[in-house]
Amino acid sequence: MSTAKFDPSSAIQDFLVFGEFGDVNPSITDSSTYTFMSPERMEELFDHEIEGCFLYSRHWNPTNKYLSDALARMEDSEAAQAKASGMAAISSTIVQLCGSGDEVISSRTVYGGTYALFKNLLPRLGIKVNFADLSDTHAVRSLVNERTKAIYCESISNPLLDVADLPELALIAKENGLKLVVDNTFSPMILSPIRIGADVVVHSLTKFINGTSDCVAGAVCASSEFVHQLTDINAGASMLLGAVLDSTRAASILKNLHSLHLRMRQHSFNAMFLAERFRELGLRVFYPGLPDHPHHGLLTRLMNPGYGYGGMLALDVGSLDKANGLMTRMQQEKVGYLAVSLGYFKTLFSSPGHSTSSEIPAEEREHMGLSDGLVRFSIGLDNDIEHSFERIKRCLEDVRVI
Repeated sequence: MSTAKFDPSSAIQDFLVFGEFGDVNPSITDSSTYTFMSPERMEELFDHEIEGCFLYSRHWNPTNKYLSDALARMEDSEAAQAKASGMAAISSTIVQLCGSGDEVISSRTVYGGTYALFKNLLPRLGIKVNFADLSDTHAVRSLVNERTKAIYCESISNPLLDVADLPELALIAKENGLKLVVDNTFSPMILSPIRIGADVVVHSLTKFINGTSDCVAGAVCASSEFVHQLTDINAGASMLLGAVLDSTRAASILKNLHSLHLRMRQHSFNAMFLAERFRELGLRVFYPGLPDHPHHGLLTRLMNPGYGYGGMLALDVGSLDKANGLMTRMQQEKVGYLAVSLGYFKTLFSSPGHSTSSEIPAEEREHMGLSDGLVRFSIGLDNDIEHSFERIKRCLEDVRVI
């Protein structure tokens, strides 16, 4: 675990790339394939990767490489690879790390799509995933065996906003020769998992990092060795599964990345304001910035200063009927949109038990503490958050939550 001070926004600001004509935005390489000056050079690239030499855009594309290098700087990893979606980042990472007969230990509280991948698809490939409460280190250690290859968690979980004890999980992983894989989608810049001991960080770039809800993309940040394994022509999961990010989208995400530090601060400021007001109304609030959140102290200790506690919060309003009524009224009152996903500049809200976590069986959701009355908010960049709160308060009153 690194204790040296690190500022992700400064790392990105120091990343300068010039287009071929001196453009301040690097040129978009709108090409699927690349020419060689000699057959020998092409043969050499098929034998091993050559930095700065491109073969085919399913392998590397210059524009995607610019974005990948910027993401590596943000996460303070040796390397990174931009991908077609967050799920592509997760699935290619696990398939690269594991083969038939291997096992993964995963947090029980993960995104519904991740749960479905782990529970339903990976067993068809002979990969077993053991779900556990990762805050119970004794339980985690008891699941480790000679077939275990990785521990998987979300730095801040979806949708209950639990905070993973990354240093403790990293210790268990290193003691047993495992890889710690962390989904950092909810907390870019707020947390730097690789500096805390993670081996691989995955992101859904679709969310906060892009910030405009106009594309789907993902990323893997890790050691140079692991990224080379992913992109290996003969055996790389990224290369052979083919989840390629379009170069035009990569260029737009790279532009948006440079405002991420400002956006995360405003998302966090607004979410904290609302969480405190909801708490004053006597509501059951899930937000790690509140002092009474069970993991508030842990996140405060691990986080990079200056970016707040994140833009996600959840309210338990007691029942599905009230949750649905509240969301309907909030959309009518123009608080934001009843929509899945997150990280948009407008507030988004959904009932995760019946949307983004619906892949998780009802009994498992109950065991996790994910009730039908839970409403997940992705708080937007509202300039007058007090005015937004008054609108939400009226909606809460209309459906008799308060």
